[in-house]
Amino acid sequence: MQELPQSDDFKSIVLNNTPLIDVRAPIEFNKGAFKNCVNLPLMNDEERHLVGIKYKEHGNVEAIKLGHKLVKDEIKESRVKAWCDYKMQHPNALLYCFRGGQRSKISQEWMRESKIDITRLRGGYKAFRSYLMREIEESPKHFKPIIIGGRTGSGKTILLKDIKNSIDLEGLANHRGSSFGRKITPQPTQINFENALAYDLIQKLDYGFKELYFEDEGKYVGGVCIPKEFAEYLSSAPLIILETPESQRIEITFDEYVVQAQTSYKSHFEKNALQEWAKDIGEAMKRINRRLGLERYKVVCELFEDALNEQMKNNSLNLYKTWVKYLLNEYYDPMYDYQIEKNASRIVFRGNSEEILSYVKEKSSGI
Repeated sequence: MQELPQSDDFKSIVLNNTPLIDVRAPIEFNKGAFKNCVNLPLMNDEERHLVGIKYKEHGNVEAIKLGHKLVKDEIKESRVKAWCDYKMQHPNALLYCFRGGQRSKISQEWMRESKIDITRLRGGYKAFRSYLMREIEESPKHFKPIIIGGRTGSGKTILLKDIKNSIDLEGLANHRGSSFGRKITPQPTQINFENALAYDLIQKLDYGFKELYFEDEGKYVGGVCIPKEFAEYLSSAPLIILETPESQRIEITFDEYVVQAQTSYKSHFEKNALQEWAKDIGEAMKRINRRLGLERYKVVCELFEDALNEQMKNNSLNLYKTWVKYLLNEYYDPMYDYQIEKNASRIVFRGNSEEILSYVKEKSSGI
């Protein structure tokens, strides 16, 4: 039989955002996969489990026999059709399984029987994943990081979107990076976060950027962790401080924590969206109870309850701004002041959004 095509040009896949067909079982896919991929499994979770048992007890030949017995006739036909349909819609799509071995090769062969040719990843998921992690580890050799810091609500994420040579770690993590930063949609798995970070780094560095801008983060963004050595590299980087008036910070935080959040909950919950949002805010306030102390925790809860009651009674959101102001003044700002005092020696510039953008443009003019 003619040798089926393989490729390990992983950099090209990243730079071209190449569509990928992942033929692993859903349980594998859900633990981690790549950007621009779709899960169209050769075997479902139960079939994979049964074949795995057969492999352990009777070896590879018997496992393959069982696999062909489980995936045949209408089942086989529907799965091949799904692969072929996707390839027709995405002509440059590639295919992979875990190690680039039997499952992806069988999928290739069945697609060829249907007159559709596709290339599989040499080494499969494991090889591509290793490539991406290696790129993260080696990336500090190729760029200088600059960190955007500032008080909560100062608009750091908004500013970052206006800097083309930036990487939005909060966006990749689907989290606002604070105690109240959880979104209604789940965060990616740790693996998916790392894979997305690698894609962003590879694409930005290939463009030729020698400096990359990041928002000031800790080791964790919500429940995902920035790779250790990469996080350490960022932790000593030069720091730019975004200075924003308190009134504007209140508006930005109010828009994120209340307006945008409630809109998101309404789109997610058919009923009781406001109650679900309020419950999650209550849980977030409990998480900061110890740092606030009993008296301030009591005040912040009362302010929130007053605002919630006002909304339910008069459909007005204005009282939430009082709650936001208290959170900023009594919780976030003291933490910020402590951190900025510790890192004062790293500060290279302070200014508002326009001044920082001018500073960045001047530094980047040689790119």
